[in-house]
Amino acid sequence: MSENINNNELTYESATKKLYEIIDQIENGQVTLEKTNSLLEEGKNLIEFCYKSLDKTKGKLTEVKEILDKLEEE
Repeated sequence: MSENINNNELTYESATKKLYEIIDQIENGQVTLEKTNSLLEEGKNLIEFCYKSLDKTKGKLTEVKEILDKLEEE
């Protein structure tokens, strides 16, 4: 796992920024196959982090919506 992934300060925004940097490096074609594999693994981990972050936010939004729906019923 990337050193950034282990950092508790990683945010959705910093993860997506890093993903774009990885894409640029790979598309540039100036990295070795070994480095490409490493970047792809890091990218996979960042995507998983982003997915979990979005899923957590979706859960919170669902909770808020349910509370608002209950308030409207009262």
